[in-house]
Order: sequence, then structure tokens, then C-alpha cells
Amino acid sequence: MNRRQFLASSAFAGVVLATGLPLRAARAEGTFNIGFQKNGVLVVARNQRLIEKALESQGISVNWIEFQAGPPLLEAMNVGAVDFGTTGDTPPIFAQAANAAILYAAALPSKGRNSAILVPEGSDIKDLAGLKGKKLAFTKGSSAHNVAVVALEKAGLTYKDIEPVYLSPADAGAAFASGSVDAWSIWDPFYAGAELNQGARVLAKGDELLGTTNSFFLANETFAKTRADVLKAALGGLKKAGEWANANKDGVAEALSTATGVPVEIQKLTAERGEFTVTPVTPEIVRSQQEVADRFANLSLIPEKIEIASRVWSETAS
Repeated sequence: MNRRQFLASSAFAGVVLATGLPLRAARAEGTFNIGFQKNGVLVVARNQRLIEKALESQGISVNWIEFQAGPPLLEAMNVGAVDFGTTGDTPPIFAQAANAAILYAAALPSKGRNSAILVPEGSDIKDLAGLKGKKLAFTKGSSAHNVAVVALEKAGLTYKDIEPVYLSPADAGAAFASGSVDAWSIWDPFYAGAELNQGARVLAKGDELLGTTNSFFLANETFAKTRADVLKAALGGLKKAGEWANANKDGVAEALSTATGVPVEIQKLTAERGEFTVTPVTPEIVRSQQEVADRFANLSLIPEKIEIASRVWSETAS
């Protein structure tokens, strides 16, 4: 491992260690371990047991493992404790920069409506330029990190113009509520909760900053190459979940509320902003993700440029 790889790996592991997640964990044979956050189409699939049904004929049981954010989920995937999971656009970039054994298996394109930069209701920050010299909270290596970076670019600011405060979503929410940070880059349902419960003001919406963006379904590389049958079946179940979710937003809100304990009013806003169509990782999506990766490389937030196309899973090659 060269120095650049070491630095990337150390940075990636540092995010994980901050969460308390063990770096090594055993996985049971005959199981399909899914890492999930309590949002999005995976919650619908879990609620309706669609992946379990898709794998029933193969005698594979499904084990669901919850994470607060994408970076620790992908570290667990890297070491083989998780076979499959979903994150926003940025976690796989940091993971790939650290040589993680992950592959892009599918995508979930969206208009970016489920993320934003928030300030407290009474904040004197009126526009993105007002972030200069302020404390901006977000989870390092998450999709909110990308939203923050793009917001600074739009305002003509640099990363050095703010004080980044790297916190998990729950810790960032507490810091935001207490006034310990000036602004917060975050996604739903935390975004919706801060709006409805705290009267948080939206400084910039994700769709205004990013336009079309992508979340991804990722797989452990070894698992994807040796158990393509399981991965294909799971993606089939997910596509069914997405089709149902797009047609039943109220049902999505109920499922999310049941899974999280978050009031259904908050989850209705989350579901309304959400998009649930699971697609292959197309060349256009690869190009879009490459732009995100190059942005982080140009800012030296990852040690060197990476090639997204080299980490895309192909059903025919498995």
C-alpha cells in the first residue's frame, strides 16, 4: 500500500471508528446480509418481505443490519460483514479511494429534493455566502458532504471558508437544536423533522444545488462475483418495492413511520420528496458519479482521482 492509499484508508476507517462499528465481523453462511438506513425503498422491501420472497427458493435467509449513515455501512461491506446495501452518492467514492472491496450494483436516480442545507429559524444567515466563517455540520463522506461542497462552490466560497463539523446525523441534529453549529447539511427524514419540529429554515435545497443526483445499491465485490444469482434476485425484489412505493406514497410514509418511530407527518413529507425507481447503473449515471468523485479529488478530500466505471458490477460478467 502506498502513502496515498494509506491516507485514504485511514480517513475511511476514521469515519467508521467514530461510529463505534467494529472493523471485523463474521457473517453466517446461507444468509444475505443487507445494510440499511431507515429510509428509502429498502424499508419498503423489508416491510413487505420482498427480498425474502425472492430468495426463498434458494434457501437463503435475509439478515437486516441498521446503520445511521453510508460510510460505516460500506466499511462493514468492505470486510464482508454486509453483502449488500444502499447509500447516497458520496460514501462509495470515499470507500473506493480507500480500496474498499465494493461494486455498484444498481442506482436510484432522484431530483435531489430529499436533502438541504438548513439554518435555525432565527439565524442571521440569509444566503449561502453567509456561511463564510460559520460552523457547518454534516457527516463526513456522506451525500450531505457533497451537498455542502456544491453549496460552497455556488456561493463562490472555498472549503477553507467554513468550519466543517463532522457529526453523525443524530449528533448533528442535537448540535443544530442546541445552537452549537450554525448550519446543517442533511437528508430526510432528519431534514423533514428539523423543518416540522424546529422550524428550521431551508437555506438551499438539494434539487437547486445538484439537479439530478443518485443513490446507489452496492455489493461486496466477492459476494457479487460469486453469488450473482442472489444479487439478481434481490434486485428484482427491490424493483417491485420501488414500483409499489412510487404508486403508494402514503403507504411508504406509514412503513417509514413504523420502522423508525418518527411521526407519520414527518414521514409523509419524506415520502413525498422521495423517488423509488431502481435502475441499472447506466453510462450516464457513471458520468454523473465521476463528476462527484472528481470534485472531491480536486479538493484533495480524497487523495487521488478514481475511476467509477471500473467498480460497476455487470450481471453478464458474474
